[in-house]
Amino acid sequence: MKVAFLASEVIPFAKTGGLADVAGALPKFLARLGADIRVFMPLYREVRIKNLPLEPVLAGAALDLGGRQVPFSVFAHRADGVTVFFIDQPAYFERDQLYGTPAGDYPDNAERFAFFCRAALETLRATGFRPDVVHGHDWQAAAAFAYLKFVYADDPFFARTRSLFTIHNLAYQGLFEKDVLGRIGLPESLFNMNDLEFFGKVNTLKAGILYATGVTTVSPRYSREIQTAEFGCGLDGLLRHRAGALNGILNGVDYRDWDPATDRLIPRNFGPADLAGKKECREELCRMFGLPEPADLPVAGMVTRLAGQKGLDIVCEALDSLLGLGLALVILGTGDQKIQDFLLAARKRHPVRIGIKIAFDERIAHTIYAGSDIFLIPSRYEPCGLAQMYAMKYGTVPVVRATGGLDDSVQEFDARAGSGNGFKFDEAAAGPFLEAVARSVRIFRRPAEWRKIVRNAMAADFSWERSAAAYLALYEKIAAAA
Repeated sequence: MKVAFLASEVIPFAKTGGLADVAGALPKFLARLGADIRVFMPLYREVRIKNLPLEPVLAGAALDLGGRQVPFSVFAHRADGVTVFFIDQPAYFERDQLYGTPAGDYPDNAERFAFFCRAALETLRATGFRPDVVHGHDWQAAAAFAYLKFVYADDPFFARTRSLFTIHNLAYQGLFEKDVLGRIGLPESLFNMNDLEFFGKVNTLKAGILYATGVTTVSPRYSREIQTAEFGCGLDGLLRHRAGALNGILNGVDYRDWDPATDRLIPRNFGPADLAGKKECREELCRMFGLPEPADLPVAGMVTRLAGQKGLDIVCEALDSLLGLGLALVILGTGDQKIQDFLLAARKRHPVRIGIKIAFDERIAHTIYAGSDIFLIPSRYEPCGLAQMYAMKYGTVPVVRATGGLDDSVQEFDARAGSGNGFKFDEAAAGPFLEAVARSVRIFRRPAEWRKIVRNAMAADFSWERSAAAYLALYEKIAAAA
């Protein structure tokens, strides 16, 4: 099975969110299952300064993008059984950030990522790698499916190529003005409601939903949610139309990076058979945040973007009541200025119960996962979520809103049966959130039951092996499609 994998960000090369984690891990596990994978991503400044060993693949190439000849080069880097091709076009990718500045998105993002898609397809032809499946991710790769349908339709090289589009977050759709179609070399006739028009704009994401052979999302529940008005972001009708081609596959975790038994970023390693190291991680976590360790109170942790989508407005509304349940709270993240200011002010009011770091630091993040007792994820929506999976592996019990991948991966604890690995609430509001946290605190105060839920959480298996096998089976199904 030959697969071309198009993603705008890939760990460990460049990352802004969960897409990079998936695009970095999934190809490695597919390769172990025997797939022949080629990953394509832009050669950003962030990649260049890493001084990776890069092998020239194409030099002095050019493609026609809306009547303009745009030069580019391609470099390859091989690791973990996967070859990554970097598309080099400095005018588009030699920038400080991937998608924009604090003032907003780069105004030429449509051209930047359409060019990336065309250059990736041209590189496939130039290198003779004829994919069975082109697998593109999010709106930045969606133009590839329009090009395959309208530009390369009669090209014998792609005659047997099928395609898969993965939606990581439907809220980001790549909306641009009508005249962008001509600038990126697509027919202007596509500006109609049955193709790429969307409330007077060109919707790049629609190209993936409409023209790819198959469509996936990053959890089974999210694949159902986006077919509803509440979660469909205006595309629920189109997604219901394509329901027969829509699948939800839960993202996985690379346990080589996320395992308390081997994690080099935490103060002491531990495992389900011996949790002594978790206590040391808890002590160090409290020191990091300037808190006295509350021996008889649970420590609740959050590693998150400080934004309404992540439910931080719910946390702020409920904060005094949350502390009244009897816990300490540590939060690591950046985001909305109002939320940051509110939390910093709360820290001043409750210096021995709240710890806040407005930053992102990998070592601190790992220590929060390892040292917390409870992990809070009150997201309004969450296509998949990885934080709850990381937390469970470290014996930190998640409290989550029952949405998307959070609902798929967390099972409510049943003390009588001894089953379940966390706590859930349905409505995105302070009351239900507090009720779920209160349930977790009550169980924390019952040591035998708490040990049971901790071990249940640590036993949960969200490895990429399972997810990769599901993707490979879907590739085979798509490749056989007429």
